[in-house]
Amino acid sequence: MNRSESLNELRDSDQWDIVIIGGGASGLGAAVDAAKRGYKTLLLEKNDFAKGTSSRSTKLVHGGVRYLQNGDISLVIEALKERGIMKRNAPQLVKDMSFIIPFYDWWNSPFYGLGLKVYDMMAGKMGLGPSTLLDKKETVELINNVKQEGLRGGVIYHDGQFDDSRMAITLALTASKLGATLINYVEVTGLLKKNGLITGLEVLDHESEERYTIKNKVVINATGVFSDRIVKLDQPESQPMIRPSQGVHLVLERAFLDGPHAIMIPHTSDGRVLFAVPWHDHVVVGTTDTPIDYADEEPKALEDEIAFILSNASQYMTKKPKKEDVKSVFAGLRPLAAHQGDSMQTKEVSRHHKVNVSTSGLISVLGGKWTTYRKIGEDTIDTAVLVGGLKEQKCKTKKLLLHGYDEDTQIDDPLHVYGSDRHKILSMGTPEDNESMSNKFYITKNLVLWAVKHEMSIHIEDVLARRVRCLFLDAKETLKIAPKVAKIMASTLQKDDQWIAKELNKFNTITQNYIL
Repeated sequence: MNRSESLNELRDSDQWDIVIIGGGASGLGAAVDAAKRGYKTLLLEKNDFAKGTSSRSTKLVHGGVRYLQNGDISLVIEALKERGIMKRNAPQLVKDMSFIIPFYDWWNSPFYGLGLKVYDMMAGKMGLGPSTLLDKKETVELINNVKQEGLRGGVIYHDGQFDDSRMAITLALTASKLGATLINYVEVTGLLKKNGLITGLEVLDHESEERYTIKNKVVINATGVFSDRIVKLDQPESQPMIRPSQGVHLVLERAFLDGPHAIMIPHTSDGRVLFAVPWHDHVVVGTTDTPIDYADEEPKALEDEIAFILSNASQYMTKKPKKEDVKSVFAGLRPLAAHQGDSMQTKEVSRHHKVNVSTSGLISVLGGKWTTYRKIGEDTIDTAVLVGGLKEQKCKTKKLLLHGYDEDTQIDDPLHVYGSDRHKILSMGTPEDNESMSNKFYITKNLVLWAVKHEMSIHIEDVLARRVRCLFLDAKETLKIAPKVAKIMASTLQKDDQWIAKELNKFNTITQNYIL
């Protein structure tokens, strides 16, 4: 991916078949699908790819045990199928993770025993492993700090885990390789219409302040929690279609979870489930479900959310985590499809996606979850073909191997998320360029150069938050290495000391949101 070349394509193109607004899971999934079918595809992202919700998940590729408990069978079946497809098409990014669920009521035992057998059965040949019931002694042995009062036993089941923003970049690279044009830091500022139908877009490049007019056959609004802002450009009087819900995660050192298993706490004090999941040699603990009235590009964790996670997690982890133990905290907003006139709590709102079409032809993707990104893309492009009057082509992504596909990848290798690109990264520069600049996580000069030269990173945050996950792992340590990263980027991008100072100041401000 090369931003300058993409901007040239934007300037030179007379008309696009499909223009996608939004560079998160849904938008990138749609771009891959559209490009694979042969449509002339453009994707525009106001910030950076996966800047919002798509980099702030619990890092799970799962069918959703809770959805099974709620009786949402169709979503579970769809998600389990897509989980298998994602693992098959990107084995370098998706791995098996075993989860332990402790239970305290006899009535829970049949559900977690029989229910998870049904979960396994639904996964079919794409299952990751059979669930197994545990007695009280076995549960205590596996979860050292588990609350033993009232403990009846537990169960082990299997789901998937991935690195969300690395998956997003992989999808962007895949779409680009298939012929799509993708550009970050370009905002859609207006919709052009003829006879009441959308025929084009007005856009602003935030890096150069240059404005462009684009002609297209169909426009897809895949901006997640910000969908209503694009809808308002189309229909100013429209009612909100998205109900944002905030989910907060805390990141701790690996020692707080002794053993290879993740923990799923089935009943927290607010009735949700809570996960403690090993990730990049750390532990991600979350999440919360807090209704939010306004979608912020930099959502902030609330004190009550932090206290809730620490309180519930301390009953199950090997060490009881305290506020000062938190290495990073991040908040994401779920783009839940709103129920008009419905006062349901967000934890009960369906995670099913919807594809909505306005009278002017604007297609809006609402709701959904990372695991089903491919199916969301398929449904969205099927709709776009009809709305845009495009030549019909069937979806071809079910068996599409994603960029960097490597079935022999070693998950313990810090470069495993790059798949087949790993060797190219290691061969850049000198051997010293592959030495980590930190002893807290793995980040090298070559990884920074790769992010800038091949993954369209143009700001420090792009590299340290999403291309490499430093900011999500240890925020204070990330601040220490940011000046080194800035100098490497400035040299490659031909920027001066003033650019470095401005970037560091902006990055320092953002980083404060990740530090307790």
